[in-house]
Amino acid sequence: MFFPFLQRLSARTFSLGRRLLAAVGDWVENRPRVAAWIYPPGEGDYREHNGRMFAGFHEQERMLADQPRMAFYHAAIARHIHPGDRVIDLGTGTGILAALAARRGAAHVYAIDHSTILHHARTLAVANEIENVEFVSTHSLDFTVDEPVDVILHEQMGDCLFDEAMVANVTDLRDRLLKPGGLILPSAFEFYCEPIKVNDGRLVPFIWELNVHGYDYSILERHRPQEPRYYHLVSSDLNLVEHFLSEPQPILTVDLHTVNEADLPTEITFTRTVVNPGRLDGYAVFFRARVDEDLSLSSGPLDGRRAPHWGFRILRCDRDDFAVGDQLEVRLSVGRWPDIDTWRWSHTKRAATEPVAVG
Repeated sequence: MFFPFLQRLSARTFSLGRRLLAAVGDWVENRPRVAAWIYPPGEGDYREHNGRMFAGFHEQERMLADQPRMAFYHAAIARHIHPGDRVIDLGTGTGILAALAARRGAAHVYAIDHSTILHHARTLAVANEIENVEFVSTHSLDFTVDEPVDVILHEQMGDCLFDEAMVANVTDLRDRLLKPGGLILPSAFEFYCEPIKVNDGRLVPFIWELNVHGYDYSILERHRPQEPRYYHLVSSDLNLVEHFLSEPQPILTVDLHTVNEADLPTEITFTRTVVNPGRLDGYAVFFRARVDEDLSLSSGPLDGRRAPHWGFRILRCDRDDFAVGDQLEVRLSVGRWPDIDTWRWSHTKRAATEPVAVG
């Protein structure tokens, strides 16, 4: 009799402990400043995740098969890497960008990666007779050279632009290892957060917004999930978004030649005037990288030439309906740019002014 009692008591105790830890975790995640203090912006956990994710062939296949991505980098390297340049290829993966730089005549390319994919990169370089590439198995924060380099070549953009620690990693190399006047390729980025209407046939509302054949779910609004990840989703489906409610424009521009991570704003408020009426289903987060005026790379949801291996994020919001001329004032708060779970968003609606009758 005593053993079953002890077993039930232990199960209840551990269950209570798990619920308590989950509640504390939710409380912290919903307070970005507290989260930033408890989880400082060291890259330990992300390093491990990143190293595992890019070690396998599948992620590499997706990037290599992304034709807009590869065409963008091929053109950028052809235009801006010159014979004799010393180059760092940050996060080399299979070594394709390092190989393109070497074929342009770079005197030396340091191809660095902390993933085990580097073993295959070395094999590929030998098989393709690529010279002047030195593969270095390390994280960029631990990498150094005796002589500054001419170019930092990278592809550190995440779905949300910042979520692969692009700014921290690239600017660290910039400040330590790039020559004065040296080049970061690419360096110029536009960050978008655009109000959208989802195609009706693809829309998945919050559960409390549903009424299924007369079965009303609105009572569940009082039980809104506290997990931040419930409120955003990722997609690369060109049929998901029907239209932007307003004309897209970047809410943030970044130049890696000059930016520092501490300079990134933690609060952005922006206003959009509705030109395409309809239901507001959320905000699409995407980016555009620019090398020259005629050479750019987009992850936008309505860009038919978008680079498909990147997803765009949808920041979900409660349904709201907008007419032409209405305004949205949107507020985006960011605890840590690399961690979308610390982002919070809200909007205020201002209806278009009714025309005044004359006469």
